[in-house]
Amino acid sequence: MSSSAPQETGRQRLWSVDEHLADVLAAIRPLEPIELQLLDAQGCVLVEDVTVPVALPPFDNSSMDGYAVRVADVQGASEEFPAVLTVIGDVAAGSGELPTVGPGQSARIMTGAPLPPGAEAVVPVEWTDGGTGGGAASGMTPASAAPEGAAGEVRVHRAAEARAHVRARGSDVRAGDLALAAGTVLGPPQIALLAAIGRGTVRVRPRPRVVVLSTGSELVQPGEPLAAGTIYDSNSFALAAAARDAGAIAYRVGAVSDDADTLRATIEDQLIRADLLVTTGGVSVGAYDVVKEALTSVGGSGGSGVSGGSGGSGGSGEEDVQGGGVDFRKLAMQPGKPQGFGSIGPDHTPLLALPGNPVSSYVSFELFVRPAIRALMGLPDVNRPSVRAELKADKALGSPAGRRQFLRGKYDAGSGTVSPVGGSGSHLIAALAHADSLMVVPEDVTSVEPGAELEVILLG
Repeated sequence: MSSSAPQETGRQRLWSVDEHLADVLAAIRPLEPIELQLLDAQGCVLVEDVTVPVALPPFDNSSMDGYAVRVADVQGASEEFPAVLTVIGDVAAGSGELPTVGPGQSARIMTGAPLPPGAEAVVPVEWTDGGTGGGAASGMTPASAAPEGAAGEVRVHRAAEARAHVRARGSDVRAGDLALAAGTVLGPPQIALLAAIGRGTVRVRPRPRVVVLSTGSELVQPGEPLAAGTIYDSNSFALAAAARDAGAIAYRVGAVSDDADTLRATIEDQLIRADLLVTTGGVSVGAYDVVKEALTSVGGSGGSGVSGGSGGSGGSGEEDVQGGGVDFRKLAMQPGKPQGFGSIGPDHTPLLALPGNPVSSYVSFELFVRPAIRALMGLPDVNRPSVRAELKADKALGSPAGRRQFLRGKYDAGSGTVSPVGGSGSHLIAALAHADSLMVVPEDVTSVEPGAELEVILLG
């Protein structure tokens, strides 16, 4: 998307989506690295390259339960003319002292056990009689139940090539190889690799702690009865879940009533556990828009001063109020026109104030909060992936002039098409639940005909 300068519309200054995002990201600094235990580091970003100290696997080992043999001893073996070998013992995973396999000999070997000296290949137990003297075996007799199964003779019914069913030392990674590069997000496979090469701790940027507060005296917690004029608080749940999805540790605070003093006290209480604060509701021009009221004066209460974003210069007019360094802006977008951004407290904790309508709130999170979380993690690519897709619809889609519109959509990767889901209303949360993408209509486009190509932001 191309950047555009703030627009002047009468006494109201409009910021572009790109300019507001740039202002937010300019004020975000990645969190300081810390050393964490492996499981605590899940979801975090590596800050250093990790090299392999020892080869993986560290020794030649068996990939099957069976018998370690010499190739010459089983050459030409068949069910009619099996190779009969003397079994000299067991080699289990974790075995230390290993028997040496000589001519005409074999050793029972378990998956993951080291290949004993003299052996050149492993024949699966299913290729043998399992030492029973009968037909093809389906498994081995447990050593504890029948110790004699570790000795005696075994009949091998098939030949084996050299190194058959042997996992070579260093076949996964070799000593000195790069295991994981700095910037890698640690998921379960990466945690497994770190453990496999012997790393008990790793240096990472921690997952950001995001505190989500919703505001509104009309909000009731799910599970409680609704009174007249009340609705359930969905925004704080949606945003907390979205923060977790972005990689953060999310703390959801119950809805705060429309009282500035209460909101100020709640925000100040939450600073101790927040790397980022997100509020929803109370940022427009109504008489009860408590977030704007509270953050206008929070700089003078209890020493938890507020400073604005690094790129923000405030604005002119009643609609662009700068209070205590927190900028309340109008953006040239739909939904999500009213936005607030600044930082608060002695540590200058970033704060993003989102609108209260459910779809406006969620779209604003995707466009501004998610990138902020990813920037705190130190990730270079902070935005959702986007594609170009053909609009599949029964009629043209309208869009307001001068506004970048974000419409809910269903993307079909197979056909390269996207279909609208629900209407454009910012309260239509049911449609949002069935969408997997956002269709982007540029500011200078007022109508999009079926078959036209659009930018589509993928949410999945």
